[in-house]
Amino acid sequence: MNSTTMQIFTLVLLVLLQAGCSKNIDTPSPEDNLLKENLPSPEFLNRYIKTDKAVYKPGDEVLFTLQAASYSANAKIRYKHLGKTLADVSLPGLSWKWKLPETDFQGYMAEVYAGDGTRETIYASIAIDASSSWTRFPRYGFLSDYSQLSDEYIQTVMENLNRHHINGIQFYDWHNKHHQPMAVDGSSPASKWKDIGGRDIYYSTVKKYIEIAHQYNAKAMFYNLVFGAWENAETDGVKKEWYIFKDAQHSNREVMTLPKPPFLSHIYWLDASNTGWQKYIQNENRKIYQYLDFDGYHMDQLGDWGMHYTYEGEPIQVDKTYKPFIESIKVEQPSKFIAMNAVNQYGQKYIATSPADFLYTEVWAPNDTYADLAYVIQQNDVYSNYSKNTVLAAYMNYELAEKKGFFNTASVLMTNAVIFAFGGAHLELGEHMLGKEYFPNNNLSMKDDLKEALVSYYDFLVAYQNLLRDGGALNQVSVQSEDGNLSLNNWPPIQGSTAVVCKKVGSRQMLHFLNFTGSRTMQWRDNKGEQVTPVQLKECKIAVETDQPVKRVWVASPDVAGAVSRELNFICKDNKVIFVLPELKYWSMVVLEQ
Repeated sequence: MNSTTMQIFTLVLLVLLQAGCSKNIDTPSPEDNLLKENLPSPEFLNRYIKTDKAVYKPGDEVLFTLQAASYSANAKIRYKHLGKTLADVSLPGLSWKWKLPETDFQGYMAEVYAGDGTRETIYASIAIDASSSWTRFPRYGFLSDYSQLSDEYIQTVMENLNRHHINGIQFYDWHNKHHQPMAVDGSSPASKWKDIGGRDIYYSTVKKYIEIAHQYNAKAMFYNLVFGAWENAETDGVKKEWYIFKDAQHSNREVMTLPKPPFLSHIYWLDASNTGWQKYIQNENRKIYQYLDFDGYHMDQLGDWGMHYTYEGEPIQVDKTYKPFIESIKVEQPSKFIAMNAVNQYGQKYIATSPADFLYTEVWAPNDTYADLAYVIQQNDVYSNYSKNTVLAAYMNYELAEKKGFFNTASVLMTNAVIFAFGGAHLELGEHMLGKEYFPNNNLSMKDDLKEALVSYYDFLVAYQNLLRDGGALNQVSVQSEDGNLSLNNWPPIQGSTAVVCKKVGSRQMLHFLNFTGSRTMQWRDNKGEQVTPVQLKECKIAVETDQPVKRVWVASPDVAGAVSRELNFICKDNKVIFVLPELKYWSMVVLEQ
């Protein structure tokens, strides 16, 4: 290279650096070479790889088990954190261990792969959560059937939840009477009892589920209302002065009426801020912890029913009673976890500043659109001063769940993409998937494609939790389609377009591409199951305006190759970073490291 050529090359190099480019510049990268990279093949067997826990402490050993052997003899195992390789070794066999780094609250991805340096095949991948407390990144599941189940069935249910990294489990309607949740026979727990729906609940089943949950490092949370009492509760020591009333003359108690049969009682409301009621239910909770090794209390309410009155005739705003109730429970059992359902955000601003460990919202109308789901999560962030993450109870295909059938795969995945992209988690998995607020309803089943896809979605949620759920701030970035293959708009979403959600976490700029191009509805619940699978878009050239140097660009998607991360070539031109988005189905996340 002569001196003149060298000067020209140096000048080009400086221009590229000033424009924000610091990779792939040994020679200026022509735009038609942007896609020449080692992209993994979509051959993966994610359901056939598992770990022994849902969450680990930093420094723990992770036990991996690969249940299928259809991979290359020279396969390797690679461990990553946010797209960067930490270790890369030959695959030891079908079972092996990896010692986690000592850093707390981290998400990792393990990839079983083979490649010749030009192409890679991903055989299997799985995420790992290393967190000393599960409530930092809560991933909530549920249970609802406590009949006389076999140990093998219980193990199968829990193994499936573990494969989705579910680290907390809500035991829905496990209890006896709401005001006496633990059924006791003399000085021992009863062997079985009836729940309010008239179902047989076996002590041995509840106990076994808790034991297996703990084997997977998952926490078991007992469900109960904060203010519920059955008929004739006065005979069990509940005082008439503790109830709340529709009138100032205490002549009409507030009540949730239920059809009899199958239900055994209506549910009468008590004043959750009444210290007498608090002490009563605290004593009942002590009986629960005496006989069952629950880790905490999942509190429920019934939403906004308007103005009420105490026995003394004083007006009472029910949502303001939740914080003092939570505080009283925490004082009594400081080592136990607390979560409380804010029904459609009712009381959430008070719950968020209480000792509740994370925020939980059951979403109802008018919060019906994808934009509404995102707004609920953002509202919870503000309420808690960005200190607590959110779980949404968002019941899919609600009307379809009236009778037997199948969940709509597209509507579930699109909803999860939105919830996860905004840092939330979705309460949906238990013995079955949820379609109704009455959790035992199991009319709808998952098709195989949904079962397979959800594994990758939950791997994605865990592997990239430090970008999705660990701080940062939403921002506005100019993102354009250079070749016209994508119709793009910034959030909120527009039907027929791809919405871009931008978020900055430290020196990383995230771009979430959410594909609503062919959506039939923008109603997340998709009551009638009409949503359609998006047409997968490929090789879309994207330009992102930036005034900062970019060192690295990578992409990951729960829809492709087991959610593994892949490096992207990029160039810089006119204060823009230009790259090719390899594919977009429901959701792809591009990360610009600056």
